[in-house]
Amino acid sequence: MINATGNRMTQEIQRQSRMARQIAEKQIQISTGRRLQRASDNPVATARVADLARSQANDKARAANINLGITLTAQADGSLRQMSGLLARAKELTLAGANGATSAADRGALALELATIADEIDAMAAAKSATGQPLFATGSNMPIRFDDNATFAPVPTRAEAFDVAGVSISQIIRDAAAAVTAGNAAQIDISNTAVDSAINHTADMAAAVGINAARLERINEDRELRSISIRAERSALEDTDLSSAIAELNGMTLTLEAAQAAFARINRRTLMDILN
Repeated sequence: MINATGNRMTQEIQRQSRMARQIAEKQIQISTGRRLQRASDNPVATARVADLARSQANDKARAANINLGITLTAQADGSLRQMSGLLARAKELTLAGANGATSAADRGALALELATIADEIDAMAAAKSATGQPLFATGSNMPIRFDDNATFAPVPTRAEAFDVAGVSISQIIRDAAAAVTAGNAAQIDISNTAVDSAINHTADMAAAVGINAARLERINEDRELRSISIRAERSALEDTDLSSAIAELNGMTLTLEAAQAAFARINRRTLMDILN
């Protein structure tokens, strides 16, 4: 009888100790906001959280690349639009130089403005990006990975953007300036055609950059949706549901207090009470 009673007391003490540990763990979950404190809490959920954490790290790198790509395309688009305006002005100047009534002094002024336009276009071609690197690569372009299935160069190379049939656009403008200065009607006509080609080429390059910019926006939208889904799944696995946890803590605390009170009353009984 005494042994049985002692066993029950030991079992009750162990049960209350387990409850106290559970209460302490629940308090930690509430204070840290994390339901998973160690891998043993839920090995399957812990492994999944690790996978999600890696996905989030990859997503952070992709987001940085996408933002860089968007910045590059915006800067390139601005440069190409500006060059388009300069070429339109170069066309006007070349046509004015083709007018036989234009004086030599006026042709000199037209040629000077054309040379200035050529210098501006050279400066655009040599522009640097926010990274300090050339906006339009001088050699082969370095593709950037934006997603698992999206790796491309968002901006054309310098040759692709600023050369027409192997001749730089700035040189086309300088040739036009030389023709206007000389008053060479045949050469001016050739320059007019070359300037037209440069205008069309620049429009094509601007369209290509615009397509890349739109593609990056779509990739970024998909990434943001995926990021939201990953955060939600990780939170569901890892984070503490505070309202539920507090309710569970209160319930466990009340249960433990009741068990301790009952245990205290039982332990006040004497040996003779037990034997009887």
